[in-house]
Amino acid sequence: MRVRYSWVIFAVILMFSCASFAQDEEESERLWFSADSLNEGLGEVPEEVERSTPREAIRSFIELTENDEHSAAAHILNLSDIPASEQKSRGSRLAMQLSSVLRRGEWINISSLPGRQDALVQDPSGQHPRAGEPRRYLEVVSLKAQGQTYDVHLTRYKVAEQDPVWLISPETVDIIPILYEKFGPSWIEQYIPERYKQSLGMLQLWEWIAIPVFLVLIGSLGFGVYALVGLVKRWLPPGMYSMFAGRIGMPMAFIVMAIVTQILLGYVVSFSGAGTTFFRLLLAVITAWGAALIALHLVDTMLLKVTARLVGDIDDTKYKDERKLLTSLYTLRRTIILVTVVAAVIYVLIKIEIFETLGTTLLASASVAAVLAGIAGQAVLGNIMASFQVSLAKPIRIGDSILFEGQWCYVEGIFYTYIRLRVWDDRRLIVPVKYFVSQPFENWSAKSAKTYRNIVLTLHLNADVEYLREKFKTFAKQEEGVIEHDKLLCFVTGQTAAAQEITFYLMTPEPMAGWVAEMNVREKLLAFIRDNHPEWWPRDVVVISQQDVTRGDEKSDH
Repeated sequence: MRVRYSWVIFAVILMFSCASFAQDEEESERLWFSADSLNEGLGEVPEEVERSTPREAIRSFIELTENDEHSAAAHILNLSDIPASEQKSRGSRLAMQLSSVLRRGEWINISSLPGRQDALVQDPSGQHPRAGEPRRYLEVVSLKAQGQTYDVHLTRYKVAEQDPVWLISPETVDIIPILYEKFGPSWIEQYIPERYKQSLGMLQLWEWIAIPVFLVLIGSLGFGVYALVGLVKRWLPPGMYSMFAGRIGMPMAFIVMAIVTQILLGYVVSFSGAGTTFFRLLLAVITAWGAALIALHLVDTMLLKVTARLVGDIDDTKYKDERKLLTSLYTLRRTIILVTVVAAVIYVLIKIEIFETLGTTLLASASVAAVLAGIAGQAVLGNIMASFQVSLAKPIRIGDSILFEGQWCYVEGIFYTYIRLRVWDDRRLIVPVKYFVSQPFENWSAKSAKTYRNIVLTLHLNADVEYLREKFKTFAKQEEGVIEHDKLLCFVTGQTAAAQEITFYLMTPEPMAGWVAEMNVREKLLAFIRDNHPEWWPRDVVVISQQDVTRGDEKSDH
């Protein structure tokens, strides 16, 4: 009986031991890859080689290769796919080539690599899908060569009872020659003395000298292109083409500079990862900016040509359809600008691979960024939306005559964030669009620019109204700014004990012409009354009593 219980207890212990062993083995598979041996052909690992964490492995590799200790740096490569007899010779060469690739291909921020041995994903926000999980496989950088994308990986390995180490994966070692062909040193570096290849900060010494010279040469090329475009403008006959050529000199110069720089970086000279990253971002921004600016200048030139041909100088004397057309052209221009800017921004983001770099972090913080952008740009976004509202609803049009806050002015331009009003005395009133649409205003050109003008004269009660009415019609018909003569009117609109108020009405085609006509007719009426009937001027009647006369005589006697 006791023997039977002993076997049962032994079976239970064995079962738990197997389960524990399986659990430990499963846990170890999550932390590293097991290997029988690592780089046997390289011999003992030098003490200066650090491989316990991804950060230490890459930092150690870069420092060793910068000191030309390529044989020691080879211990950070997993050369398991290379025969042991060839690992020493080929390992040093592969370490040198990978060093050149990492230095020129992409700037690596070593501080961003995990500093933990298990490369645990640390994300306090908890947004990362693998937050809190250890890793045994890590991507260091992604590079493009021969039209394909290649990844440089670090992998964690453990041999028997030795401590786990991080090494460049065998798959990465296999593609080092392909990457070196793309990112290896250019032919010009063969002529640079070794003493100038010493590292100084993020760049080598020769790069600190070459980059300013490089920028000066490229700048000189841009100046030459700018001057050439200016000559082309002078050769072209006056018109749309010369106008367009005169506007694209600067963006064309920058685009040529960007293209030539790209060619030189690809075939003549290559800089380190920091310099390459800087130039790539700069070239992407310059190319997008130059192309967008040329496209906008082309649109502006075409719109100006169409405006000059169909509309000309716009004001409220033009037909409503012409002013509506010009307003629609301004709306089209703003839409094209918006689309072009968005396309340029997307191009730059794709070119610098911002989406791949930020990845999940960008998506996780998108809502927060949207809220912050909305708060920070509330005024600007509000004006832009109000601008599109004005352009689509058209409560005003380019050239409309309006009365805004006591100012008589013409609508001269409707832009993204403001409306430019031309006051009658040629002053310019700049009004934020959002403020403009929130205030009441009079649009004198909503249906027609025609307006009634009135002249008010205060005359004596004995003034002949009918006679003045005929004279007014005669004077008004002599004015070019007076139309619809059948609507010329004259009425007595007020009266006091000593005078009467006479108002004359005349119709004018637009406010400015109406103002001039009103002034001219008023002057003629006043001159007629002054020269022919001065008794019609209003006068005060003073009544003197007999008592006042007697008192005056008494004062004279004294």
